[in-house]
Amino acid sequence: MNAPIVSFNHVGKSFAVNGFELEAIREFNLDIAEGEFVAIVGSSGCGKSTLLRLLVGLDTEFRGQISVDGKAVSGIGGERGIVFQEHRLFPWLTVADNIGLGLVNEPLSGAQKQQRIKDFIELVGLSDFTAAYPHQLSGGMAQRVAIARGLVASPRILLLDEPFGALDALTRQQMQDELLAIRERAQITTILVTHDVEEAIFLADRVVVMEPRPGRIKQVVDIALPHPRQRSSYDFHQLREELLHELTSDDHYQPSAAVQIRDLPLTFIAC
Repeated sequence: MNAPIVSFNHVGKSFAVNGFELEAIREFNLDIAEGEFVAIVGSSGCGKSTLLRLLVGLDTEFRGQISVDGKAVSGIGGERGIVFQEHRLFPWLTVADNIGLGLVNEPLSGAQKQQRIKDFIELVGLSDFTAAYPHQLSGGMAQRVAIARGLVASPRILLLDEPFGALDALTRQQMQDELLAIRERAQITTILVTHDVEEAIFLADRVVVMEPRPGRIKQVVDIALPHPRQRSSYDFHQLREELLHELTSDDHYQPSAAVQIRDLPLTFIAC
């Protein structure tokens, strides 16, 4: 078996709150293979977003070790890109300029940067909006710009922190389809934090279910459903029910037995 691209080893994190230590994460252990799509689900406050901040290098104070390619993470690195729930685009910059911010620290010529920006605008399907400003974009389009900005420096790992949480239901589903297509084209390792179990099942190869604070792994579920996944299928529904049960109960999940209904009346007569 190939060595994992990402490893969390006995990771713990605490915050000082009003003079007390608040334990956010306890003994988190997880290996992620190159090219894998892993979703982390759990209730608010279980440490999901904190894990991403630790991995991307925005917070370096923690217990244990996080490594990428066997090297300990000690700060922000070009091999890791992140997209947040809010697109965080600069309103005075065009789509191209906002994406170009992801190349600020890259040792590329001006022409190389322009070509890279063009390539990633095409990747997220926004070629007609290169010179548009954020206020001229829909919510889904703005998130595509944010994803392009996270990908433009060609990171090996893309971290997504509730990237579609602020979108309406229809746009959210469209963006999930877009993300799968982008991931297929870019061949990138992806880690998604979400509170949406259905989203996790639709997108991920594995789903990590977190315990409430302090955040610990309760269960890791392999999602063996083939793509494209059908949200209305029986297997999808069963996985959704199982994961919801894991999030809300300490009991072992028992799928309900199929019930066959016979001799239904053909008409209903009101009394």
